[in-house]
Amino acid sequence: MAAEIAIPGDRMGELKDYEAGPGTYTLNGIIFASVVGVKKMTKAKNENNKKSKQRVEIFRKQSASELPERGDIITAKVAKVNSRLAKVNILFSGERLLKETFPGTIRPRDVRAFDIDNVQLYQSFRPGDVVRAEVISRGDQKSYYLSTARDELGVILGMSAAGHAMVPISWNQMQCPVTKAKEPRKVAKIKSVTSNGAKKQKH
Repeated sequence: MAAEIAIPGDRMGELKDYEAGPGTYTLNGIIFASVVGVKKMTKAKNENNKKSKQRVEIFRKQSASELPERGDIITAKVAKVNSRLAKVNILFSGERLLKETFPGTIRPRDVRAFDIDNVQLYQSFRPGDVVRAEVISRGDQKSYYLSTARDELGVILGMSAAGHAMVPISWNQMQCPVTKAKEPRKVAKIKSVTSNGAKKQKH
């Protein structure tokens, strides 16, 4: 059986059925992946001799060193944001777990496809966010220029000022489930499923 690759924000199961292990977080009774890795099911310890649940873990197994290529869709963690650029560390390229991280840069003109002149990077990304982006060119010293202009690209896991994983509520806002505070982000488009099983996408 092929390994199931998980990226931050992927739904792994429900707390009523599984325990949340390393590499996951929980929100509203749902278990989500918090790191890039391979989904692994283990037997949870049971001290009361009751029927034990399986534990969901995300194992960060690394592959051979490969370089991201132009056109690849990557997953990265935001390290630094200022008025000129957002610096990220690339963790995952396509379906390949990278043996080492590579630096990437998102410039204001590459954040979205419209109203480019009014983009403010700190209204789009914050340090600690996990983003999905496209490699558009190679920079110097293994650095890459990235774009989140396409609808399905942007923040896939945003952490609130209070330190909680936020829920997307529109293409440019996320909300902390604990404090209810709303924060601006360039949010990746959310996939949903209609009642007849046909997939559709919405912000």
